[in-house]
Amino acid sequence: MASEDSRDVMSGQLSESALPLRTKEAVPEGVEKTSSKNSKQPKSKPQKNKELLAEKPKKDAQDTESNKETTSQLPDFIQKRNQLFDELKRKHDAEVLDKEHPVINVVLDLGSDKDGAPIPAMPVAAKAWESTPGSFLKHVDKDFSSDVVVAKVDGKHLWDLHRPLESNCRISYIPFASPEGRNVFWHSCAHVLGEAAECQYNCLLSHGPPVEQGFFYDMAIAGGQVVKESDWSPLESKASKFFKEKQPFDRLHVSIPDLKEMFGYSKYKMYYIENLLPPEGSTVYRCGTLVDLCLGPHIQNTSKIKAFQIMKNSSCYFRGDKDDDSLQRIYGVAFPDKKLMTEHKKFLEEAAKRDHRRIGIEQELFFFNEMSPGSTFLLPHGTRIFNALQKLLRSEYQKRGYSEVQSPNMYDSDLWKRSGHWQHYSEDMFVLDVEKKKWALKPMNCPGHCMMFSHRERSYRELPLRMADFGVLHRNEASGALNGMTRVRKFQQDDTHIFCTQDQITEEIEGLFDFLKCIYGLFGFPFRLNLSTRPEKFLGDIATWDVAESKLKDALNSFTASGGGQWVLNEGDGAFYGPKIDITISDALRRDWQCATIQLDFQLPQNFDLEYMTGDKSAKAKAAAPDEAREDGTGGLPKAPGPGRARPVMIHRAIIGSFERFMAILTEHFAGKWPFWISPRQVLVIPVMPAVNDYAQEVQGLFKSLKMYVDVDVSGNTMQKKIRTGQLQQYNFIFVVGAKEKESRSVNIRNRDDQETQAQGELVPLDEAISKLKALKKERRLLNAI
Repeated sequence: MASEDSRDVMSGQLSESALPLRTKEAVPEGVEKTSSKNSKQPKSKPQKNKELLAEKPKKDAQDTESNKETTSQLPDFIQKRNQLFDELKRKHDAEVLDKEHPVINVVLDLGSDKDGAPIPAMPVAAKAWESTPGSFLKHVDKDFSSDVVVAKVDGKHLWDLHRPLESNCRISYIPFASPEGRNVFWHSCAHVLGEAAECQYNCLLSHGPPVEQGFFYDMAIAGGQVVKESDWSPLESKASKFFKEKQPFDRLHVSIPDLKEMFGYSKYKMYYIENLLPPEGSTVYRCGTLVDLCLGPHIQNTSKIKAFQIMKNSSCYFRGDKDDDSLQRIYGVAFPDKKLMTEHKKFLEEAAKRDHRRIGIEQELFFFNEMSPGSTFLLPHGTRIFNALQKLLRSEYQKRGYSEVQSPNMYDSDLWKRSGHWQHYSEDMFVLDVEKKKWALKPMNCPGHCMMFSHRERSYRELPLRMADFGVLHRNEASGALNGMTRVRKFQQDDTHIFCTQDQITEEIEGLFDFLKCIYGLFGFPFRLNLSTRPEKFLGDIATWDVAESKLKDALNSFTASGGGQWVLNEGDGAFYGPKIDITISDALRRDWQCATIQLDFQLPQNFDLEYMTGDKSAKAKAAAPDEAREDGTGGLPKAPGPGRARPVMIHRAIIGSFERFMAILTEHFAGKWPFWISPRQVLVIPVMPAVNDYAQEVQGLFKSLKMYVDVDVSGNTMQKKIRTGQLQQYNFIFVVGAKEKESRSVNIRNRDDQETQAQGELVPLDEAISKLKALKKERRLLNAI
């Protein structure tokens, strides 16, 4: 199994930034998920939220005097919450003052200068529990410091600029331009939105994360009131006031008992406290009058925010459960520079034009229907694109030594228990009752491929064994997370698992890098590589991890040395079963997409007792013994390989990821103007009069015999309307044929991407046109030119 949605192969766990929330409307990929649909966790008891909301003073959402609200005008439960925070904060600050403040060694890592040359590391004088990352910015260039959003300690931990350091460390600074910087900035802006919403509605807040294009906040408003577009301006006015106040973001760690006292008024916050937080408690942040549960970090104060705008509002369900409370969701976006807001609006306009959902309907590529939510109905023209992608991959598989296999779509739950997916992933699987047993549709191929590897004896001579599978997969994604073809429930992947020895890892990874260059190069996608290493909680021994990480680094360094670009180290961000390399591509709008992933897995081969004969003549090989009975009925505990045998390493990999998602990316990347070799509409033949219809159909037949997609327009429309229709449908070439073309056996060619040919076209002999288009298709050229 390879993933393009931040899932770990074995655990099925989602990264925090990829957690989906089920809502009544489509939510952009990357929205946080508070709970899955079938969560077994107990709900918190209601905290009389209806009564609290009913007691709140009703407010006119369009009240122009709303900016004059003071703390004394907020409801009692908010004032009591804030008073408790202030009390605990004073106690915490006093404790910090009483601590010893020893001298610590701090080094500033300032990255590179404008010319790309590395800036020497800068040691600075510092004291524990006193010096902050922000205090050192006075030592650096103002242009550099003005763009800083947050700090990073020892390359691992994001750290508030005003949070005191605790020990020796190395500090780097994260600007808004980086993904991490944007997330921190937008998360802080979400808190400002939450503060404005509390002041305007006296509402009960749920949660407010950063998302791909900004942030949102969910809330329950008294009397079931809904947010209206007319509410946006007052909210923005309040936020603008908060920016001018330079409200700091104050961080405080709070125990579970104090958190329950602080947020006992809200069943939403109590759910998070009782079900999602560790026993030692968690941090809260105060910004102005808002105190909220939050891991942080945040910007120093609200003056950093220069442009802020509400983008839309909608309704959603708490915990993503349609049987739970209906909440109001407000989306916003903000920037540290007004120019960035202007650029963002232009970007949104262009993105709307390229939206794959719109183009998919206009070009009759696919559609969706509520009879099967999250499942793409791929129409004939869309299937042509799918088939072209699959043909491309199959041709590369043949060159690169892959063997295509087909595995079952449904398995007994015992298989998923043995693989570990049942324990970590069952809530995201479609589970069926078959003959009084639990079965599940497969969400990934890896367990089935392990069975294929183990169904007979394997020799070292067979390795590396590369299994490719285009099988249909199903994942029970939250309904609110479904988003066109970028997040679906039924999909197909270019899923491959490579079984190899440890000595073969580096060579296999280098081969995959070459595969990436080949495929992404065809579409004009630049890509970046990120290595994620051993996390705090991991399976296996450190020595094995160190060897695996070393081999991945060797492959990455070799790729860089050959001109493949620099790679980034994400320490501690690997899967619990092995290190991984995530590959991010950039489209025509410079948006980043993760499609490819390369993951090393030591755990699954162990779970399935995978072995191969090593050929070690000094050790006497023995036949594999049958599994001992396992407690769960799925076999015995993993046993060590016998003499003359060894455990293979499993590499999970995908290049394009899911076909559906990749098609959506391509649609928006090319804005529906497909390269010829993958285009579902390659040639349109237009006869200028009925007398040459036979020649137009002859031309169509010649090109169709070469497996090209060619249509003829013999309708009663005028020639100009036929040409305009063909242009709107994005045919790569329009052939206009009349008596002259018929007599000379030629075609008048209009090239979609060459404006000079649109008025008159270029007269080309038919044989030459056939030859040139055959070459254009065979070479899979990106440029639509002959």
